[in-house]
Amino acid sequence: MSFIDDLKSVASSKATIILSGLATSIIIARILGPEKNGIIAALTVYPSIFMKFGSLGIGQSTTHFVGSQKYDVKEIFNTINHIWIITALTSTVACYLLIHFFNESSGDLILIILAILHIPFTLFNTYYSGYYLGRNRIKDYNLIFWLPGILSLISVIFLVIVFKLDIYGALLAGITGPFIISLVILKRIKGFSINFKSLNTKLLRDMLSLGLIYALALLVINLNYKVNIIILDQLSTPHEIGIYTKGAHLIEYLWQIPMLLSTLVFARSSIAKDGIGFSIKVAQLLRISVLLIISLSIVLFFFSDLIIHIFFGKEFAESSGVLKIMIPGVVLLTIFKVLNMDLAGKGKPWVSIFAMLPALIINIFLNIVLIPRYGANGAAISSTISYSLGGILFVIVYSKTVKVSIKTILSYKHDDINVVLNMLKSRT
Repeated sequence: MSFIDDLKSVASSKATIILSGLATSIIIARILGPEKNGIIAALTVYPSIFMKFGSLGIGQSTTHFVGSQKYDVKEIFNTINHIWIITALTSTVACYLLIHFFNESSGDLILIILAILHIPFTLFNTYYSGYYLGRNRIKDYNLIFWLPGILSLISVIFLVIVFKLDIYGALLAGITGPFIISLVILKRIKGFSINFKSLNTKLLRDMLSLGLIYALALLVINLNYKVNIIILDQLSTPHEIGIYTKGAHLIEYLWQIPMLLSTLVFARSSIAKDGIGFSIKVAQLLRISVLLIISLSIVLFFFSDLIIHIFFGKEFAESSGVLKIMIPGVVLLTIFKVLNMDLAGKGKPWVSIFAMLPALIINIFLNIVLIPRYGANGAAISSTISYSLGGILFVIVYSKTVKVSIKTILSYKHDDINVVLNMLKSRT
C-alpha cells in the first residue's frame, strides 16, 4: 500500500476520532456542567496515567518485533497473552488504590469501578494494535482507535441524554468501545490461546526489556499532560478542573495533525533501511505540520470565545483563556510529537526522557505555585511553559541522536512541499 493510501486511511480515522470525541465532550459538558466534568476528569486521570506504564510498552515493542520479523508471530501472540493477564490484574488493582486514596470522589465505590473497568480491554487492544502497526496494516490499526469513539458517542447519547444516568452514564459509556473492540480482535485472531509450556522466555525478556523503556518514556510524557489535573484535584475545585480540561482538550486536538503523520512514521521507521534519510523526510513532514498548526492556532485564538460558547456553553467561558494560554506550548511540543515517533520506531524511546523529565519537573513545580492563585489558568501557564521546554529540549537530543543538525531539521526549504508530495506518491 502507498503512503498516500495509508495517509487517507489515517486521516479518515483521525477525523472520526476528533469528531466523535468532540461530540461526546460537548454532550457531557452541556448536560453535566463544569463541576461534574471535573469529577469525571479527576476519576479517569489515574487510569490514564498508570496505564501508560502498566501497559509496559508492549504495543510499541510488538510493533518493533513484528516489523523486524525477528520472532514468529504466533510466539509473539502467546507472549502478549501472558503479559496481558498479569498487567490487566495489577493495573486494575493499582488504579483502584490510587483513586481510593487520592481522589475526592473515592467514597463512591460504583464510580471507582466504572472508572477502572475498561482497563483490561484497553490493555488488550493496545497490545494487539502493535501487531497491525508492525505489519503496516494501517486500516486494521486505525479501527482499534476510531471505532471506540463512535461506540462511546452512541453510548453517551443513550446513557446520559436518554436514560439520564449522569456521571455514571458518562463513565459507563467509556467502557463500551474498548470492550467491543476486544471482541473484534479476538474474532480476527484465530486460534487465540495461552500456552504456558511453549512460552518463549527469550522473547518475553526482549519484549519486556524494550517495552519497559517505552513504558517509562510514556509514563513521563503522559504525566506531563495529566499532572495538572492531579494537582488541581488536590489544590483547587472540580469546577476548575472542568474549566481546564475543556480548554486543554480543545487546543490539544491540533496534535491530531502531526499524530496523523506520526502513526505512519512509526510504522515505516521500524522497517526503514536508510535511517538518516528517513529522519530527514520526517523533519520535512514536521515543518509542514508546524505551519498547519500555527495557522489553525491563530484561528482558534481569535475565535476561541465563540467556539467555546457554541461547543460547551456559557458555563465554560473561562476555558477560552485556558486555550489561549496553551497555544504556544502546543505549537512547540508538536516538534516532539512528530520526531519522537521516528525514534520510537527505531527502538530508541528512552531519548524522549532527557527532554520530557525536566519539563515534567518544571510542570509540577509551577502547578504547585500557580494553581492555588490562578486555578485553571495557573495550570494552563504551567502546561505551556512545560510543553515549550519539552519541545526545545527534544529537538536538541533528537538532532544528536539521528546525527542531523537542528538547522536541517527546522529550516524551511523551497522544495518542502514538492518533497512531501513526492513522498505521498511513493510506494515505499
